[in-house]
Amino acid sequence: MRDCERCRLGGFAREVLGLAINQEERISLREDIDVTILMPCLNEAETLKKCVLEALSALEMSGVVGEVVVSDNGSTDGSPVIASEAGARVIHVPERGYGSALRKGIQAARGKYVLMGDADGSYDFRELPRFLQRLRDGDDMVMGCRFPRLGGRIDAGAMPWKHRWIGNPILSAVGRLFFSAPVSDFHCGLRAFRREAILNLDLRTTGMEFASEMVVKASLAGLRIGQVPITLRRDGRSRTPHLRSWRDGWRHLRFMLFYTPGWLFIFPGLVLTLAGACGFALLWPEPLTLGHITLDLNSLLVSGTGILVGFQVLTFGLFVKAYAVSIGLLPGKGYWLKMIEGRSAEWGMIVGLLLMFTGLAVFTDGLMDWRAANFGPLPYQQSLRSTILALTLIGLGIQVMVSGFALNILGLKR
Repeated sequence: MRDCERCRLGGFAREVLGLAINQEERISLREDIDVTILMPCLNEAETLKKCVLEALSALEMSGVVGEVVVSDNGSTDGSPVIASEAGARVIHVPERGYGSALRKGIQAARGKYVLMGDADGSYDFRELPRFLQRLRDGDDMVMGCRFPRLGGRIDAGAMPWKHRWIGNPILSAVGRLFFSAPVSDFHCGLRAFRREAILNLDLRTTGMEFASEMVVKASLAGLRIGQVPITLRRDGRSRTPHLRSWRDGWRHLRFMLFYTPGWLFIFPGLVLTLAGACGFALLWPEPLTLGHITLDLNSLLVSGTGILVGFQVLTFGLFVKAYAVSIGLLPGKGYWLKMIEGRSAEWGMIVGLLLMFTGLAVFTDGLMDWRAANFGPLPYQQSLRSTILALTLIGLGIQVMVSGFALNILGLKR
């Protein structure tokens, strides 16, 4: 029997013909593996054999040379033995977590393309040809889409209502907004990609947020991402799923916020600073009356605080963004590097001192008025307005000076 025939027969040939050849031996006979079907596994004895056989069938039907890899994450129910006997190559990943299992599995895969999917029976690996077609047409990553409005299908009972109507839509919308990712179903577990392209992303997370990290980093790296509609079936497990809705949902959202300092820090800080400045400009000359409401000194103080807090959040976002670009964590243009490698300290000192001296001048003027009144009572409106303006300018000047030095420190050679 020729090597290529033996490679394509897979687990079914072994069952039918009784060939005592495991997948590791078959793979060693061929080096030109087209596709690896990868399944993370943690105690999936109930469904694993069916999934492996279905994956082998998908390879056979697609007419490609491939392998099935089960990345076992410490199963205690005999899953590794079941997978191996069904025709899969098993790798053992001691570091716990969905992301750990997938990351090690991708590293161990021998195929040019990788199709990953859960081993609980919820995904049909025979949908492989549509993913392969998109990859061969030039996509770097192809996401499955389960939502019926976009051509997908969700079988009855296959997805909890809070995932279908709350979690997935909200997190997917956030991902599209933050990263302009052309993905409708951010957390679909059935996806395919060029192995080399994903390895270059240097994925690091260990938990369920790995699914978000892959899409986020692919978008930031400018990879070409496509999607195909798929069917989500009801899984075949009798045990509780590993997924914890609220905990893992927060981990997904937290990861996306970490990778978008613009939305987490810069934009909110800029809005708060500008809002505070507008309020201050309107209220400093005199109280502002809107219908039956009068905004006076308390509102002026709130506006000044908004300027200081907003500017602090804004500069913190600049620190994070510039540093992340400098170490290659986020893509970015030259001006981010110039911000930390240029003359930020000098400019910060100049602008900061101007603000501070202006504030001190206003404060000194107020002291002179107080002295002229023989340090007695002063008009309430005039004195507090001057004091709030002076302290706001002095505080803002100090922040500008400190921020300039902090930016240059981030640019020191490591």
